[in-house]
Amino acid sequence: MKTLLCTLGCLSLSGLAYAADPQPAAPAYTEIKAADYQATVDGKPVSLWTMTNAHGVVVRITNWGARIEQILVPDRAGRLGDIAQGYPSLETQQNGQGSLGAFVGRYANRIAKGRFTLDGQAYQLAINDLASGANPRENTLHGGKKGSRFVVFDARQLSPASVEMSYVFKDGEESFPGTLPVRVVYTLKDDDSLSIEWAAVANDKKTVANFTQHTFFNLSGDLGSSIYDHQVTLNAEKTLEIDATLVPSGKILPVAGTPLDFRTPKPIGRDIEADFPALKAAGGFDHHFVIAKKTEGLELAARVSEPVSGRILEVWTTEPGVQFYSGNFLEGKVPRDVGKGGVVYKFRSGFCLEPSHFPDSVNHPDFPSTVLNPGQWYTGQIVYRFLTDKK
Repeated sequence: MKTLLCTLGCLSLSGLAYAADPQPAAPAYTEIKAADYQATVDGKPVSLWTMTNAHGVVVRITNWGARIEQILVPDRAGRLGDIAQGYPSLETQQNGQGSLGAFVGRYANRIAKGRFTLDGQAYQLAINDLASGANPRENTLHGGKKGSRFVVFDARQLSPASVEMSYVFKDGEESFPGTLPVRVVYTLKDDDSLSIEWAAVANDKKTVANFTQHTFFNLSGDLGSSIYDHQVTLNAEKTLEIDATLVPSGKILPVAGTPLDFRTPKPIGRDIEADFPALKAAGGFDHHFVIAKKTEGLELAARVSEPVSGRILEVWTTEPGVQFYSGNFLEGKVPRDVGKGGVVYKFRSGFCLEPSHFPDSVNHPDFPSTVLNPGQWYTGQIVYRFLTDKK
């Protein structure tokens, strides 16, 4: 009898060689469960919803802030990994990063000093973006102290791949005028894209609205690792100039010749520490870019690739701009920055691409308007498309 050749993993018994039963590899992610998100908050039920598609892509969202908590997509070898920073339970999420994964409104991004005027009526909002020192800040950020980030949306599963979230902003809520119902539909499609589509209407008064989605991504699947090697391309020739308080000055500047030029693929880490005033003011990338739109419909805003996993993220949107944020306020703090599987979300371990109208548009008449008259609708869409580079 010829000698049987055995590779690693074979067992020898009574002089004969047998192949060992293959052991399944441990998953490269920590699966979160609905039971750990089930609670009552503000008298309303909270839970976790799962969406799946024909290719095995999985997205999990909670109705506390309409947050994306997990996105499982394959790498170039077909192995699923988690690319969205999130938390293992509602309790840890409530003690975690305020914007992480949330659907943000009634007004995304910053409003300078929390002030704006509509039809001669001055409004003062809560100040929740504070910083002292050389560059003190006193702005309203992401809808105020509560905003949509910390409220319970009404939710229902429309299909195995789609979940609807709805909420009614009340007249005077966070000191904004007018009743504003909003419906947000998350849909995971079989082309491996996740669509976030919203519709809101000014119900009774003139008001303002600006929405975005605030997922923190790390395409490597190692959610605590650096994002410096991620290659970013932005479909933007211009950016908004910001002042020391991180609000727009009103000027729109070309990106050419600056560290904010992402018109061709560039690693996040290449210029992030450059001696450039706008970078120093923000502590990294936290800037709004004007999308070079050619239509009123969906337009490619950004493309990000991670070289080791081969994962690629495309961001498409109907909105006029996109905020690129490099996770400068992730600090590895316990318990705030401890996520799924006990992974610590360290400094610049996640990036955000937040399509929206321009920040502080309420105070800049030349920016695309965020004002809604009574009966006027605000509709929009963000699509995250997940691909792999097979090289």
